[in-house]
Amino acid sequence: MALVHFSEGLLDESGLWHYDKAMKTHTVSGAAGLLTYLLKTFPENSRTKMKQLLKYGAVMVNEKPITKHDHALEIGDQIDFRLKPRKSSQRPTLEPPFPVVYEDTSIIVIEKPPGLLTVSTEKVKTKTAYYALTDYVQSTGPTGQERIFIVHRLDRDASGLLVFAKSEAVKRALQGDWNKTEKKYYAIVEGTPKIQSDTIESQLEEDKFRRVYSSARSRFSKFAATHYQLVKSAGKYSLLEVTLLTGRKNQIRVHLADRGHPIVGDEKYGCHSDPAGRLGLHACHLSLTHPLTKERMTFKSELPQILGKLFTIRFQTPQKP
Repeated sequence: MALVHFSEGLLDESGLWHYDKAMKTHTVSGAAGLLTYLLKTFPENSRTKMKQLLKYGAVMVNEKPITKHDHALEIGDQIDFRLKPRKSSQRPTLEPPFPVVYEDTSIIVIEKPPGLLTVSTEKVKTKTAYYALTDYVQSTGPTGQERIFIVHRLDRDASGLLVFAKSEAVKRALQGDWNKTEKKYYAIVEGTPKIQSDTIESQLEEDKFRRVYSSARSRFSKFAATHYQLVKSAGKYSLLEVTLLTGRKNQIRVHLADRGHPIVGDEKYGCHSDPAGRLGLHACHLSLTHPLTKERMTFKSELPQILGKLFTIRFQTPQKP
């Protein structure tokens, strides 16, 4: 008989390892492939999680790490599950270089600054919101192996609210309900729209230079819809509140440029002015249903001062009388 030693309740819904739970000995009653056995013995854990344990050598067969999913178990094999917890007292908290707006056991909402990628690219691996936030949750979590999961993205040069999940299950729940999530932006554009409130619709495609453009309907195009409302105009520039009705890449930037009102600082889509030294796009409102509590949660972010100054708007620091 093969003896298999695992911590009971290996993973919870947040995807965290549990070192503090009682160890149980499991007896294999018949020969099987290693992954097949693990999935049958621990059905509460996903196939992906089990494959990760194998990938990182966490499963030992006869005191040797095994990474092959189809490794044949034989009667008499001894299997141990081995993870070494890192003591929290030895791990200083790594504060992220941006505000954490909200955090619980399932989600974390941040305010991304302009110029920071959401996730890595071929050229940029570590200077991302994802990388910094991973360091943060691992430095504050009980095991030091916590993970975060990407739900959506913001353009590198945009700023504002961005939500991450703390487990794959939460990520899937948020993305599955994403069409009911309300997403609003502040956009500062050149000129003043003749129509103060309107919805822009088009088919969007992306060229080989990664530039998105409106096109005729085709098998490559994707429908996009953007609603805007004029908030304030100051001669050269206007402040719009924009609501995303779909979630296509660069759709706000493309749609407003199509109307002849490109976002300030957006040279890629035809803007010739840069009065704030940054892209004039800020994710200011995020309203979603919490995947576990089912509570409707709304997060808001003020217009950054450097953008508000274009309209002498003081959104952040009230002035004393």
